[in-house]
Amino acid sequence: MRSILITLLVATLFNGCSQPHQVEDPASIVAQIEQQRSAKNISFKQMPGSPIPDEHLTGFQGLDYFPVNLNYRFRLSVHRYDNPETFKMITSSGAQRETRRYGYFDFKIDGQPCRLNVYQMPSTREKYPNLLFVPFVDGTSGRSTYGGGRYIDLKTNESGVYDLDFNYAYNPSCAYGKPGYSCPIPPSENRLAVAIRAGEKAYPLAGH
Repeated sequence: MRSILITLLVATLFNGCSQPHQVEDPASIVAQIEQQRSAKNISFKQMPGSPIPDEHLTGFQGLDYFPVNLNYRFRLSVHRYDNPETFKMITSSGAQRETRRYGYFDFKIDGQPCRLNVYQMPSTREKYPNLLFVPFVDGTSGRSTYGGGRYIDLKTNESGVYDLDFNYAYNPSCAYGKPGYSCPIPPSENRLAVAIRAGEKAYPLAGH
């Protein structure tokens, strides 16, 4: 699943209340997010196999993001499914990825209840055994953000409590216009009516 694994090379994972999590040191959290974004820009500019089209690399100045907003950072307990189901998640190429429903998060944005399912994909478990995958579409999709949705990665922990931080929401590799990627499409159960104005914006040169 190259669309996920490329971003995992530079992603900073947080261990993941219905209210924004009030961090003890907001300045430190903001600095970590900014550092992760800078590292990702460098990686996309320099690494072999970058999802940025070759013809864009010379002039590539970095990805576009919403300003960091800690109101989109939530400390949540994951609600585990008693009998997790496995299904096929459709990808942008029409292929299907075996996917397991791990659990779900409930939270509120602007007073509106939201639910996002959390998944595990066997295709990533050998290299990233603790990866949890949260793909979603929201009210910004197709406007200020990529129409195919965005992703958040988490790392399993024993407590079952996670920081679901939309400032880390990132685009699938398909979002940049380079052919050859097969990116999971967020299922309908992970489509939010609210606008998540946090994380990565659309790549303007993709031509979508």
